[in-house]
Parts: sequence; C-alpha cells; structure tokens
Amino acid sequence: MQQIDKIAYIETRNGQVLSTRSRGKTKYYIPGGKREVGETDEQTLVREVAEELDVQIEESTIAYVGTFTAQADGHAEGVVVKMTCYRAAYVGVLKPTSEIEEIRWLNYEDQDMISPVDKLIFRFLKERGELE
Repeated sequence: MQQIDKIAYIETRNGQVLSTRSRGKTKYYIPGGKREVGETDEQTLVREVAEELDVQIEESTIAYVGTFTAQADGHAEGVVVKMTCYRAAYVGVLKPTSEIEEIRWLNYEDQDMISPVDKLIFRFLKERGELE
C-alpha cells in the first residue's frame, strides 16, 4: 500500500471550514500539502499555508487536531493519503495564491465537493460541534 503524507490546516468559523480549490480542479481541499525532505510538520504547515493562502502562521499557536487516513483522491485504488491536521492563528488576510483558484468556507452539507479524507475531517468537526 502506498501512502501520501500530507499536512493540513484546519480553520473553522461560523460553522464552516476553510477550503481551497486549486487551478484546474473541481474539488475543494482543506489547505495544506506534502512535506519537503527534512521538514517537520510545523515547517510544512507554515510553508504550505503561506504558499496557498498568503498568510503567516504564528508558530507558537500551532496545535495538533488529529490524523486521518483515506483513499487518495484521483489516485489508483489502494493509494491512501495520511492527513495530519493542525490549527494555528495567522497574520494577514486570506487570499488565493497562484496555485489556488478559489478560497471557500464549506459546511457539512458540502461533502459532494470534497475528497474522501476531507469527508472524515468534516465528520470529525461536525461531531465536535464545529460544522453546521
């Protein structure tokens, strides 16, 4: 079994979770991405959030949320993604960067627009009362 190791940024507000849609894609994904060689989870989170959302994570506020594993969207059967999720405060104004076409706040009913691993995260956040 092949596993894709990703780090994700969880930001909830008013019963919705921050999601992004990359250029040329139809689905929305929780912001984040793959670790570069030698990076820690925290370094990956800071880099990916800056690259995708043009804001700076306040490193002292990074807090682990959970790790979720599911079939990787758009990959062959048996390829799974392991998404390790964190929250953190940020400085700046959220805006899409060159690789992101759209930023959108999604709620629990928007599951037809997201990947399998994001569905697990949405369910987790719904059970905690963070998603409507």
